[in-house]
Amino acid sequence: MVSARDGHWTAMASCGAGKMPPDDLFVEGPAQREARAVCIGCPVRLECLADALDNRMDFGVWGGMTERERRALLRQRPEVRSWHSELVLDDELVSP
Repeated sequence: MVSARDGHWTAMASCGAGKMPPDDLFVEGPAQREARAVCIGCPVRLECLADALDNRMDFGVWGGMTERERRALLRQRPEVRSWHSELVLDDELVSP
């Protein structure tokens, strides 16, 4: 079985592997709320968000956060280099 820790978190994502059109996650305005709803029950939400933060993803909803929310978090915590352990330690960062 593929696990998120093996680096294949995208295969387990609620939005991945043809489950929804990728363009649905790269929206603006009120449509972002719908895109974020897909992330709420996702089993690899934390891995997705950590990957987006580590790689400074500029666009789209990743791990339940919009680009604006991710930019704000990155500005608040510029010293963080690897977000996975930070997110595990701080539940408030990933709570819906």
